Amino acid sequence: MGSSEAFVTVAGRRVRISSPEKVCYPAVGVTKLELAEYYVAVAEGLMRSLAGRPMALHRFPGGHDGNSFYTKHAPKGLPDWVQTAEVAFPSGRTGREVCVTEPATALWAVQMNALELHPWPVRREDTDHPDELRLDLDPQPGTEFADAVEAAGEARALLTELGMAPFVKTSGGRGLHVLVRIEPRWSFVEARRAVIALARELERRRPELLTTSWWKEERGARIFADFNQMARDRMLAAAYSTRAAPNARVSMPVRWADLPDIAPDDFTVRTVPALLADRGDAHESVDDSPATLDALLEMAERDQRDRGLGDLPYPPDFPKMPGEPKRVQPSKARHTEDETPAEPTAGAAD
Repeated sequence: MGSSEAFVTVAGRRVRISSPEKVCYPAVGVTKLELAEYYVAVAEGLMRSLAGRPMALHRFPGGHDGNSFYTKHAPKGLPDWVQTAEVAFPSGRTGREVCVTEPATALWAVQMNALELHPWPVRREDTDHPDELRLDLDPQPGTEFADAVEAAGEARALLTELGMAPFVKTSGGRGLHVLVRIEPRWSFVEARRAVIALARELERRRPELLTTSWWKEERGARIFADFNQMARDRMLAAAYSTRAAPNARVSMPVRWADLPDIAPDDFTVRTVPALLADRGDAHESVDDSPATLDALLEMAERDQRDRGLGDLPYPPDFPKMPGEPKRVQPSKARHTEDETPAEPTAGAAD
């Protein structure tokens, strides 16, 4: 059965890992200790993505093949060195979430059986104003990773035109995440509005490739530009976070020049440390030039003024938001309209 505990040290912090021989990824045999050692190996790049951010954990107490759940509120019994930050949820309620202030927090997350780390796009100093713009390029049935790569290239071209410096990483699934560090001056509503404007312009340029349709029945075989990943309390996996995939895939930062030649399965717990040591962190300069959202918000205003394009639906667990259209699946809306009774004629009974 192996030892009952192990201790792993990172950045001067010694962290206890219980049941280190426990298999977290049965298909490839990755253990809890191996997962902790992986986060030590990628600590510098991981902190570039996570430092100062509130974080939710996707936990798998029985390993990848078992049941899972998300932990948003900081659990009781935290070690005294694990920090928290207060965040406001869409409901208006507030709560404290674990906040990453040192690499050992990731090891603590491994001890809590977390296979995915999901940070907010904010820092603990100001949890109401994002400092990162996020566009999730999500392949739909009938599309492939290569289509997401093409869509990411379109996003890069547009963002560069607007004077912004985009970065890209694999999602750890089938898609890609395009990220831009921004000045923390705008609300979640404004940042989401900027991403909607970005996604709509991409859809206009390449309608056969990308879609902003929130409803799956309207997306077709295109890449969905998921604007709602920019909404409050919506989180993407951190760069270098493991994902809940059988082969222990990782969400991996990549250079734009390398993007056409990669595949998601290239990046796993067992391959990434050597790749990082050899090539360095592709997001090393991500914090160098925070961008302004002015150009995207001007684009959103033009969409509203010239095209009559307002807001798009929020996720179903959000309260009704100002200016939001009806959250009705189009086919159901049409069905309801078809069944609407005719107006009563003169003399008809009430």
